[in-house]
Amino acid sequence: MESYFNELIMKKSGQERLKMGFPMFDMARRQVLASIKKDNPNADPGEIRREIFLRFYGQDFPPAEQERVLAQIRSARPTVTLR
Repeated sequence: MESYFNELIMKKSGQERLKMGFPMFDMARRQVLASIKKDNPNADPGEIRREIFLRFYGQDFPPAEQERVLAQIRSARPTVTLR
């Protein structure tokens, strides 16, 4: 079944696969956001952005680089409303 599913997916164009991925990423982001708010209901938008970064991308960076990114997030003004 898995190989059949993979075959069906690979028959789609890159654009179609990308369009399928956007809602999946959006759902994952909403789940992470809900988890953050559940764990810390009083989190401010900056804290939420930092947690989102850590949960999605934290393991992709060595500690020093992660701290540099987190410092940028701390100093940045919010540009997107977090739902």
